[in-house]
Amino acid sequence: MLSIIEQIKQGKLWDFHGGIHPAENKELSSKQPIKAAGIPHELVLPLKQHIGSRGDIIVNIGDHVLKGQPLTQGDIAMCVPIHAPSSGTITAIEQRTTAHPSGLTDLAIVISTDNQDNWCRGKQYPDYQDRDPAELIEAIRLAGIAGLGGAGFPTARKLQGGLGNVDILIINAAECEPYITADDRLMQDYADEVIEGIRILRHIIAPKLTIIGIEDNKPDAIKALEACVSDDDNIIIRVIPTKYPSGSSKQLVKILTGREVPSQARSTSIGVIMQNVGTAFAIKRAIVNGEPLIERVVTLTGEAFKQRGNVFALLGTPIAYLLEKFGYQADKKYPRVIIGGSLMGFTLPHANVPITKITNCILTPKRKELPLHTYEMACIRCSACADACPASLLPQQLQWYAKDKNYDKCEEYNLSDCIECGACAYVCPSEIPLVQYYRQAKAEIWERKQDEMSAERARQRFEAKQQRMERDKAERENRFAKAATDRRQQMATTGGDDAVAAAIARVKAKQAAATDTAPAAVKPAVAAAIAKAKARQAASVSEANAVPDNSEMAALRKQRKLQAREQKAAKHAELMQQQTDADQPAEQVTDKKDAVAAAVARAKARKAAQQAQSTPDAQSTAEVNTDVESDPKKAAVAAAVARAKA
Repeated sequence: MLSIIEQIKQGKLWDFHGGIHPAENKELSSKQPIKAAGIPHELVLPLKQHIGSRGDIIVNIGDHVLKGQPLTQGDIAMCVPIHAPSSGTITAIEQRTTAHPSGLTDLAIVISTDNQDNWCRGKQYPDYQDRDPAELIEAIRLAGIAGLGGAGFPTARKLQGGLGNVDILIINAAECEPYITADDRLMQDYADEVIEGIRILRHIIAPKLTIIGIEDNKPDAIKALEACVSDDDNIIIRVIPTKYPSGSSKQLVKILTGREVPSQARSTSIGVIMQNVGTAFAIKRAIVNGEPLIERVVTLTGEAFKQRGNVFALLGTPIAYLLEKFGYQADKKYPRVIIGGSLMGFTLPHANVPITKITNCILTPKRKELPLHTYEMACIRCSACADACPASLLPQQLQWYAKDKNYDKCEEYNLSDCIECGACAYVCPSEIPLVQYYRQAKAEIWERKQDEMSAERARQRFEAKQQRMERDKAERENRFAKAATDRRQQMATTGGDDAVAAAIARVKAKQAAATDTAPAAVKPAVAAAIAKAKARQAASVSEANAVPDNSEMAALRKQRKLQAREQKAAKHAELMQQQTDADQPAEQVTDKKDAVAAAVARAKARKAAQQAQSTPDAQSTAEVNTDVESDPKKAAVAAAVARAKA
């Protein structure tokens, strides 16, 4: 039995389930060569234009940037940087509407161009055949290249996953969706650069076989590719029948190799890796010319465009700029601007939306050209959607569960395998917008999974913290136990164990002796101290409650007052006596003195009797009387006082 590669070389093709044949409408834009769209006055660059995480901003408002200068950076494989498509000044870093079916905003860098288009080229690898594949993959990542076929998967990450795992490289040149001719025109005008990009991919991956899958409705592109491919390239150009959606990754793999990609898996799991024609062209420009991904081919088509064709549009170019420059004449009743083709595209909320890495077509149909589906009718269970589904799903059941928000059932029926090709909605006689239901359900399921992942990460962090704390505690305990064991062993070897035991015994003996003797020796002293304290407390209480006795102080004050009066009277009497003595003879004076002495004696006797009765301090009175007897002057004063009192 022939191997798969041998069957492919012999020209065998396979087929996939379902598919449709809608009107192609490619002749509207495939006749003219690719033109340059020009430099708009403002470029709006969303930070995330691919599948994965966005990079960190490395520029500031007011900075002047050159063409090709990186604006973001990231160290992970799923992070693709963006670059300045033209030279100019950064005027804002703010939220802007992005090219997404939701019409929501995202953080974007706004550049005001200077029309100078000054370059800042990166590193070039014209000798890529002598370079290591890992070095070339890193150069592709730094060039910001993501899948240009519409998925936007980081090319470097896909190539890393395919190293050593794949034997077939497929270049997707089918471009099956109606109206879109970007890849077709790129192969016609730049076939040599496309083939050179394929050679670079072959050098990196080293596959056994390389196949270019292209539909038979592109004869000019087929001739251009055949003219550039040599026998040494080991590249097979395989022309396949025109059938929508043969350009989808899983369906094209099935057509060219007969292998079926498992559910929720990538083609690398079956030994096949796929890259788009536009991606191969961007890889050639990045490796050989040192140009990052700053522009791409965009198809401008639809009857509302006066000038239809394909243009090289700078990333970040506002769609309004392209509409104005190429003669857009909106339909009077139903003006529509669609990003993408007629089956997988979505209508924009307004024209101020920028071109991104995955924007391949701007479709502006008129009402008669592409009728509006304005009324959704009930499903008649005709099974036309299931017959047309290229992924062999059950669109009817998926729509029921999505509408009922039964997302568990949606996952059970493999909603994730839906490629959103729109074939089911195209054949539905009830005009049910099936793809819109699927997109909404996918978004809800993705949101739920993100929440679950966040909760799981939080749980893992908590458990890791608990394990770390327990581990640290066990290590501390083991460390302390080991230190104690080491000390015991050291004391045992140095004889310190006996000394420690003796010291412990002495301490215990002292404690026992103190316990035995303390009650006898301490209790009497304690009792005496307690008694003294109680006595002092009782005395203080009695003193606080007793009435103070001031009688002694009152008696002393009364005596001092009396003495003062007596001294005053004595002085007065002495003066009178001196005058009298001066007038009378000496004998009379002597008699008077005797009389005075007798009177003083009588006064003393009376006074002593009074003081003995009225005052407890007899000693003080005796001292006063003694002073009076020893001093004649005092005696005279006392006599005078007695007379005055009488």
